[in-house]
Amino acid sequence: MSEIKMTILLLVLSATSAISQSNPDDILGTWETEKKDARMEVFKEGKTYQGRLLWGDKIVEADGTSKKDVKNPDEALQSREIVGIINLTNLSYEDGEYVDGRIYDPPSGRTYDCKAKLKDGKLHLRGFIGFSLLGRTAIWNKI
Repeated sequence: MSEIKMTILLLVLSATSAISQSNPDDILGTWETEKKDARMEVFKEGKTYQGRLLWGDKIVEADGTSKKDVKNPDEALQSREIVGIINLTNLSYEDGEYVDGRIYDPPSGRTYDCKAKLKDGKLHLRGFIGFSLLGRTAIWNKI
């Protein structure tokens, strides 16, 4: 094998190794949307990742107190405060991506499938119904 081919092979193997060595726990911590209109804490429970709402301009009253979860389809949960609820559940890490999660959107009362990916230090969180193509991605910055 020529020296050039060997060098290229080593570079490709090094790049592949670096990509596959990302730490799944890099998702842990406090995140804020790019619009700075919501904050969430991501934590690990067992082998999956969850998210707790810390603050959001659509989930707090003008005086800073938490709104109630009035649009929740479960009537028993409609009187609970939104701030502090776990709205992101069961994300599993597979092949560099977080998959098979669910995310609850309190302002609408809807729950979506979700997946996430860390890219350039940002969390790309995608909520969707059925197919990933039919959804929306929110980008979060770690704070």
